Amino acid sequence: MNNHEIDYKIYGDDMQFVEVELDPQETVVAEAGSLMMMEDQIDMETIFGDGSSSGGGMMGKLFGAGKRMLTGESLFMTTFTNKGTGKKHVSFASPYPGKIIPMDLSELGGKIICQKDAFLAAAKGVSVGVEFQRKIGAGFFGGEGFIMQKLEGDGMAFVHAGGTIHQKVLAPGEVLRVDTGCLVAMTSDVDYNIEMVKGVKTALFGGEGLFFATLRGPGTVWIQSLPFSRLASRVFAAAPQGGGADKGEGSMLGGIFRMLDGD
Repeated sequence: MNNHEIDYKIYGDDMQFVEVELDPQETVVAEAGSLMMMEDQIDMETIFGDGSSSGGGMMGKLFGAGKRMLTGESLFMTTFTNKGTGKKHVSFASPYPGKIIPMDLSELGGKIICQKDAFLAAAKGVSVGVEFQRKIGAGFFGGEGFIMQKLEGDGMAFVHAGGTIHQKVLAPGEVLRVDTGCLVAMTSDVDYNIEMVKGVKTALFGGEGLFFATLRGPGTVWIQSLPFSRLASRVFAAAPQGGGADKGEGSMLGGIFRMLDGD
């Protein structure tokens, strides 16, 4: 096994965190800002790239980290290594309501393709790269579907998604059409493409955007019911404009107070 072999336990229901158990000298790699807590004698270090064993020296690391910028992620990641003599624990929290999906890459063909903001943490040795959609034109207009992350290796990786998660196994030739924001991850054997919604009226008035992801089996896909972009847009739409007041915002009384104030 090339990756560190870590044990874990997931706590919570809708606001989950994962507790990783590290043996002496074992390391887990995580996105910056995902740490919740860690025990004593765990060494925390910021590294360039993902810390995987593969790569061609400094230029290889620079190229790999540069590709991460395309997905909107940081150039740097954080490693947590057990420098003590016994087992130690470090925990990582999900950034918004949803589920943490543990994925054993050794049982999933050694590669998973996931949304650009889905990766949470992984055993050291797992490579975090970029997966480009083959049809560049469709990708540019397909929103979330254009640039995705790929996780490669034979260790554990943890992916986060919003709302309820549905895992679906596609039979050979079976086709599933998904909103691009609802696609969380898929195995590398799934044929993936972005298609335009047919019908101008459907695209303009259907409220589902102009594109969707077309997934063709065989393979396994993970779908989320609440993409963060959808949650954020609803929160923004419901937020009071102009800074808001503390007089019953969002209620009938709030509207009356704003009218009296001349807002």
